[in-house]
Amino acid sequence: YTVKSELEGFKAASRDLELQVQQTARVNFQLELGTISEQATVTGVSPLVETANATIGTVIENRRIVELPLNGRNYLQLVALSPNVSAEFANAGQAGDRQGGTRANQQLSISGQRREFNYYTLDGVDNTDVNFNTYIFLPSVDALEEFKVQTGVYSAEFGREASQVNVVTKSGSNNLHGTLFEFHRDDALDARPYSFTAAQAAAPKAPFKWDQYGYTAGGPILKNRLFFMSNFEGYRDRKQFQTPYTVPTAAMRGGDFSELLANLGAINPQTGQRNGIVVDPTQCTVSGTSRICNPFPGNIIPASRMNGISKKLLEFYPEPNNGASTLGINNYLSIQNREINKYQYTQRMDLIQSSASAWMGRYSYA
Repeated sequence: YTVKSELEGFKAASRDLELQVQQTARVNFQLELGTISEQATVTGVSPLVETANATIGTVIENRRIVELPLNGRNYLQLVALSPNVSAEFANAGQAGDRQGGTRANQQLSISGQRREFNYYTLDGVDNTDVNFNTYIFLPSVDALEEFKVQTGVYSAEFGREASQVNVVTKSGSNNLHGTLFEFHRDDALDARPYSFTAAQAAAPKAPFKWDQYGYTAGGPILKNRLFFMSNFEGYRDRKQFQTPYTVPTAAMRGGDFSELLANLGAINPQTGQRNGIVVDPTQCTVSGTSRICNPFPGNIIPASRMNGISKKLLEFYPEPNNGASTLGINNYLSIQNREINKYQYTQRMDLIQSSASAWMGRYSYA
């Protein structure tokens, strides 16, 4: 904005001012004697002390939003740039089970308050979930102009909460601007994870593909009067979890545990026998507090001794599929595919009716 002051008998004075989100600015002029045809241009920076209200805050402007690296393109990661903010300090809590998704994982403690005490606005409109006080709509970083993290004593427009995260979207201008973007991650570009076990070392690299793509466009519809800004972002995440488990081998499913004899474990203090020995519960003697049982010959349970119900339970155990395992440990590799698809769209229109009247409308979908 350009603020100008004129009075007959004095030099006119003007000052250029950048008004940021949720900022109240006071512009003072000291007019000098002269004619109104003479003009003084005042330059300076915004005052460091807020005198209009008792609220303090930090503005994160568009350049930092767009240029700083964000894993997942979530602008809330930049809230941690503000003083007196703690981030990423706990799990999702009850929101993880009841709400789920990205919203449940926002971890921001501002001015020592609980993470559930934050209040979010988008273009001045309530953007706070009523259940867990997380955000409702998370706009693409390319659609944001700036946002401000505030603490303190607020005016009545907020009404509640201990901390505010106020976000403003971009508007169009007299110049046409556009951006196409694509961010891609792939397991082919990633190193193998460190292998803590032999089974993990033998397992193939888990497939992983992550794409975030979209566009932002803004410009004039009627020069100096009507402007538009349009934004779309898609999110596609494909990941595979590979978890090793230990299940009975084919021989064990038939009662043959002889393969355990090659690698017996420590002596069990309760039975006095080594772990891995299968004993016959009908061939036991009790001496004092000790109970000693004779093992099955060859560590093999006869087929006639196998309980029918136990055989039915084996149907719910998968058979081994990891031939690289040793001694039957971690011989089953469980493969679980995870897919996440997210899409969002924002359309904003700005009408400058006059120097004293401006209209803005925005539609957002996710």
